[in-house]
Amino acid sequence: MNIVDRFISYTKINTTTNSKQGAAGIMPSSEGQRVLAKKLGNELKQLGLQDILVRDTAIVTATLPANVDYFVPTIAFFGHLDTSAELINETKAQVLPYNGGDLCLNNALNIYLRQSEFPELKNYIGDDIIVTDGTSLLGADNKAALAAIVNMLQYFRQNPDVKHGTIKVGFVPDEEQGLLGAKAFDVNAFGADFAYALDCGGIGELVYENWNAGDVEIIFTGQPAHPMSAKGKLKNSLLMAHKYIAMLPGGEAPEYTEGREGYYWVKQIQGNNARTVLKLDVRDFTQAGYEYRMTFLKNLSDSCTALWGEGSVQFKMTARYTNVYNSLQGENRYPIDIAIAAYEKCDITPRPIPMRGGYDGAVLSQKGLPCPNLFTGAHNFHSIYEYLPVKSLYAASEVVKTIVELTTARFAPGADI
Repeated sequence: MNIVDRFISYTKINTTTNSKQGAAGIMPSSEGQRVLAKKLGNELKQLGLQDILVRDTAIVTATLPANVDYFVPTIAFFGHLDTSAELINETKAQVLPYNGGDLCLNNALNIYLRQSEFPELKNYIGDDIIVTDGTSLLGADNKAALAAIVNMLQYFRQNPDVKHGTIKVGFVPDEEQGLLGAKAFDVNAFGADFAYALDCGGIGELVYENWNAGDVEIIFTGQPAHPMSAKGKLKNSLLMAHKYIAMLPGGEAPEYTEGREGYYWVKQIQGNNARTVLKLDVRDFTQAGYEYRMTFLKNLSDSCTALWGEGSVQFKMTARYTNVYNSLQGENRYPIDIAIAAYEKCDITPRPIPMRGGYDGAVLSQKGLPCPNLFTGAHNFHSIYEYLPVKSLYAASEVVKTIVELTTARFAPGADI
């Protein structure tokens, strides 16, 4: 099966993550992820991989044994099964030629991928592009990774004369639920020496920096009263929450920041005049900056408690993941160097970027499995305008194949390493 058909076959399985199920600790959070996990398990079996495990949690692992008689470190590649919950519609993927200008996704609904909004489209003139009909996500985040990885495995199985060390794969659920699949993944039992996730964007992107990330939940407890006699008695918890939000630093929100600028993100507010729950995400690239932001919110909560009375504000913070950069330094930097060499051998200019988000490899790296993040080739994740140039998808698979070949050559007897 060619890589495009493989990718489109994955998009036909709805694996939208389910936040309510995920919050309840149910993994996978959606049944479609289990269906896709079983499909992948069958494909890996057909390719002749060994040690295939498809767990009840929808975590899939498998091994392609080495075909060399000398030591080569075991490499692993990771992708995630779920797609984001912005839209839950069934995906109707289509492959369209792109000749410049605006690309019509859905004539009946007048939905266009417009070059004025997405100027990087000019880089793909003359290419075929995989898109939806404009009513759903494409799911290239992260099914493009799954297709690229399986395509790489197919290449080595069809070309047994090409030397390679042991290759492992890990497909995990619910990345979009705070990296739940990676957090549940048993790195020690897996047995890889280093790894790569494929979970970033356009061709050439390479990630080995991401957020220090945490979640904050603040519960405001008011004092209800009938409005006819509310004066001096009513404390409206909704207004308390809004006043708290108003005291956050101006301009330090996702819509005002870029690059390595951190932020406070008001994610959810729900309640009534008696009780309101406010949820925020806190993000910063430096540990000191992250700790400062958390301390600021805690101090603000304490000040509000002093103003509104004991028990009026309850503050809870939870760490989600840390900057992967901390785990990819010194003796653990070599996966980055190998990736850069592979990009260059494939005539792709490496574009290291700080990732304004998280990925499974951040958690895996914290657990002791160094894991930078490679491109899938896709753009506009979590959007109806998500698109995947076909040549970029092939390039993603070529890079992972080249990483395997370079690593094998690097450890060959007599090689200069």
